[in-house]
Amino acid sequence: MKKEQITRRQFLKGALAGTAGLAAMSILGPAAFAEGSQIVDPAIGNEVHVISDTPYVMSGDQTYFVPDKVLSSGYTMPVIGIGTYALQPDVAENSVYSALKCGYHLVDTARAYWNEDGVGRGIKRAIEEGYIKREELFVTTKVWDSDFADARGSVLGSLERLQLDYVDLVLLHHVPRDNDENGYHQMEQLVKEGKIRSLGLSNIYRDNATFDRMYNAAEIKPVLVQNENHPFFHWDDFQAYAAASSVQIESWYPLGGRGFTQNYFNHPTLLEIAGRYGKTVPQILLRWQVQKGFIAVPGSSNPDHIAENYDIFNFVLPDDDMATINAMQTGHGNFNMRG
Repeated sequence: MKKEQITRRQFLKGALAGTAGLAAMSILGPAAFAEGSQIVDPAIGNEVHVISDTPYVMSGDQTYFVPDKVLSSGYTMPVIGIGTYALQPDVAENSVYSALKCGYHLVDTARAYWNEDGVGRGIKRAIEEGYIKREELFVTTKVWDSDFADARGSVLGSLERLQLDYVDLVLLHHVPRDNDENGYHQMEQLVKEGKIRSLGLSNIYRDNATFDRMYNAAEIKPVLVQNENHPFFHWDDFQAYAAASSVQIESWYPLGGRGFTQNYFNHPTLLEIAGRYGKTVPQILLRWQVQKGFIAVPGSSNPDHIAENYDIFNFVLPDDDMATINAMQTGHGNFNMRG
């Protein structure tokens, strides 16, 4: 490590001590830390559910406040979850188990990740050990573009590997592609059969025509578009366009993506902001995500980092810090296929 660099772990001491803690308490108020209370996160505007007595308490309080998005399908979806891209099945199993154990309710995987069996084992362990109930869990998987012609078979295979009776959200994994409308209609039938609860799309950036085509073709409307989103690459205009149809935006690569995270974690501006709140840069990035209105699924195989990524609901970034981070936009993604 270069002398001037700093790791994410160096901000883990006493985040609620001193000015950062006073700021958090003044923003959320004492009632925010009462077990079983219901509050509204002032930066997000959603009523939150409370998860108490977590095994990982970094910031001195014993309660996490995790807002849900109400989807146009009527179901609710947490604003932060565990992503499993590029994790081998055994690693994915442990990551999902660790996430659910420390309070996560959202798990994101895909047929193309080749780890749904591991994800399913992690879910099963957490349920069997009493950390979560199936009805409290929101599971997302995806139909890869080469499977669009047989989306039904893809989803049924995912259910078998995940050991689930239904999936909360299924996305078409990259549009536009051949058979995307056909694949979507097959998924609609599975919604009617109770195998899927909500439908969505992935990797539509500023392509309003593709979004309109898919939305207008749909009998059961998509609730969400999942894109690469982080401070260097985010399309606020498309977010607003989708929102007009009650479609949420979810971020993959919310921390920049594997191989690129250090561009953020050692960024002087982000380090300065993190230091003022007694938080890590990843926590600042994820707080920025949820205050932007995004749902985020950061991936990790490290239980400490998984828990750390969840601890972002006891502080608020003011408008000037949000604007500073927004201004880091370059228009160039780290992995997107169209940016």
